[in-house]
Amino acid sequence: MPPPRRTSAETLLAHAFDAGAFTATEAIDATGLTRSTVLAACEELVRLGWLHELDDARAAGEYRIGRPARRYELDTAAGVVVGVDAGQHRVTAFVADLRGTVLGRAEGALGESGLEVPVRLAVLADTVDDALAAAGVDRSRILVTVVGIPAPVDAGGASPDDGGFWDRMNPGFADAVPHGRVVVENDANLAALAERPSSGDASFAALLSGERFGSGLVVDGVLLRGAHGGAGEMRVLDIVQGVGSSDGIGATARTLVAEAVAAGEIEPGSPLTVDAGASAVFRAAQDGDALALTIVDRLGDRLARVCVLLASLLDIDRVVVAGAIAQPAVAVIDRARALLDGWHFDPVPDLVASTLGGDVVVIGAVAHAVDAVRADPLSFPLVDPAVVSADGRGEAPASGPSPRSTRAGRTAHPAASR
Repeated sequence: MPPPRRTSAETLLAHAFDAGAFTATEAIDATGLTRSTVLAACEELVRLGWLHELDDARAAGEYRIGRPARRYELDTAAGVVVGVDAGQHRVTAFVADLRGTVLGRAEGALGESGLEVPVRLAVLADTVDDALAAAGVDRSRILVTVVGIPAPVDAGGASPDDGGFWDRMNPGFADAVPHGRVVVENDANLAALAERPSSGDASFAALLSGERFGSGLVVDGVLLRGAHGGAGEMRVLDIVQGVGSSDGIGATARTLVAEAVAAGEIEPGSPLTVDAGASAVFRAAQDGDALALTIVDRLGDRLARVCVLLASLLDIDRVVVAGAIAQPAVAVIDRARALLDGWHFDPVPDLVASTLGGDVVVIGAVAHAVDAVRADPLSFPLVDPAVVSADGRGEAPASGPSPRSTRAGRTAHPAASR
């Protein structure tokens, strides 16, 4: 079934999202709408709060002869979106405008209580509030919040029942987010959305690689999800020879150090006797520590096998190692790349480190939230800052509703009802 036909206002607003300041003539050329339709749509979108009218072209120094053209621009502050990375140990929230420009950010630590649902929800709520405060934005301006979690998520926002962990990661976030529509998404899928601009048209995997391997898969330009949201889950690694579990690079590095300690294999004076973390292993390897170099080799072999699995099943062009571990683990990636070149398991994917660091999931969450607004912008209420009440929830004045507050209120995504 073809998608429903856009109204003239929706068509013009789609142009406004992609353009900077524009005149009616430029909008006519871009959309194919008539002049009278464009002008009427502009007036309607100004009234609704989506566009604002700028100085005319003559005042802006862009027009010299004849009647000056009226100029319009998307009001990027008409509403905001929130992206959240709700990991097992940490919550990060970004508040961004309608073009995805980040206005404020905040982080919250979950500590040892990260699996307790009330703690997770409370920390997430506080972190979003802190990000809003950093942005100087009222909660009533939120249109969409996208929450990324380390669990598979189906198209309705629900996670399969795995006996505990996934349920705790996805307990339902509607009450923890102060306003707007709530969308829940798998963290690796959001990482793939964040990596898509740098990967162009390639079919690729964004491989989160810190504590656990998890991959967001884009094949022929389409993000794969699966019937239950499980595309890209890496539990199959439990039975892959030479891998044996879905533990990521960081977790495996710590395990290998602990095994070496138990076996008495660490030389006196090794920095790994003081710090057994992954970053310490990689620094020690750079300094020539024999055990650290062995661990880097083993991690590289492990990563290369994961890449062979992904490339063999999906015929992908690229594997992007993503997350905070990516840049510190460059030596591991180099080792895996050398092994891939020598094994001749065609096709050999291009193996690269993400440049987005530990923010890759929350960056993808912001992008996904902006896409959600752009997909159906006129379904979102806009609240006029002039009528925001003291409690920060946005109320229409007693004399009647503002065009920007007529439909103000809470809209829960199906994912929020779990």
